[in-house]
Amino acid sequence: MTTLQQLLPGTAVAPRDSPLRRSRRVLRPARTPAAVIVAALLTAGFWLVAAEIVAGLWSRPLGVVPVDDAVALASATSWKELSLSALGVALAGAGLILLAVLPGRCRLVPVETTDPLIVIGITRSGLRRTLLAVARQAEGVERVRVRLRRRRIEVTVTTGPESSGAMLRQVGTAVGDRLAGLGTLGTGEVVMRLRRKGL
Repeated sequence: MTTLQQLLPGTAVAPRDSPLRRSRRVLRPARTPAAVIVAALLTAGFWLVAAEIVAGLWSRPLGVVPVDDAVALASATSWKELSLSALGVALAGAGLILLAVLPGRCRLVPVETTDPLIVIGITRSGLRRTLLAVARQAEGVERVRVRLRRRRIEVTVTTGPESSGAMLRQVGTAVGDRLAGLGTLGTGEVVMRLRRKGL
């Protein structure tokens, strides 16, 4: 209990780190190969430049990196005179650095746990297969399609021409119960659609 809650009973303080936010942060994959390549290239380049500068200070330039030529070219060239290839290399380098620094997109759907130190997730394809299996168990369902969108789950049920809305509610209830049983976080609302064959 916080000091504010002790002083003012009945006030609720929102948690700083919700389970959904914590799960997405932990389950988001790091771009390790890109980060290693960028770090190795930058480290090698900086070591070469540093070695060349130190050797130049001792009046024994290595000649590996043409520092004097690069400084002369940089001082004589303005931003307007940059070539398209130099600009492309600079943009590619900035893109590689951003790719290495920023984490990838989360491929797992976070699942709620009782322990805040444990974070688990289910694959999107696994969740889709689970919901497909649950929806197909309803009587009268001929075909089901499940799409996982960013903030919602779309379930399209194809049935015969004699089916009613009660069957759609039954499938929706089964899908909702399965999601609640799994404890998925951040899946949003479930949108049910009914298609009848022959109509």
